Amino acid sequence: MLKIAFIAHDRKKEEMVNFVTAYEPVFTDHQLYSTGTTGLRIMEGTSLQIHRFESGPLGGDQQIGALVAQNEMDLIIFLRDPLMAQPHEPDINALLRLCDVQGIPLATNIATAEILVKALDRGDFAWRELVHKYKPEGVLNTGDSQ
Repeated sequence: MLKIAFIAHDRKKEEMVNFVTAYEPVFTDHQLYSTGTTGLRIMEGTSLQIHRFESGPLGGDQQIGALVAQNEMDLIIFLRDPLMAQPHEPDINALLRLCDVQGIPLATNIATAEILVKALDRGDFAWRELVHKYKPEGVLNTGDSQ
């Protein structure tokens, strides 16, 4: 069971709902997370249960980012609107950076999301289970090299 997060900017929410609806059977056996409104819209359009965080501008991106920072998220689908300025752009950039640091697969458009979900359906994410299995416990890596 993997932890998957959904985030969508306002003009991408309908596209996200349509996407998750199309792949609902793939997502049923996983723990699902989302920012507030996106999660609500997905739950209204599907039978999936989603743990909802705050809305993105109210800190939802950061809440998901906290799980990424602890390597506790396995896949993020973040349908961004590249044509609209976002008031919480620094939070978005921080989330993208954390995904790169932790090696968390991240789709920022529907084409990449589809490739990742098809890989998920084939079982290509088994390597994430190994990440969790062999994750050192109680080790705090602050990046200091003393």
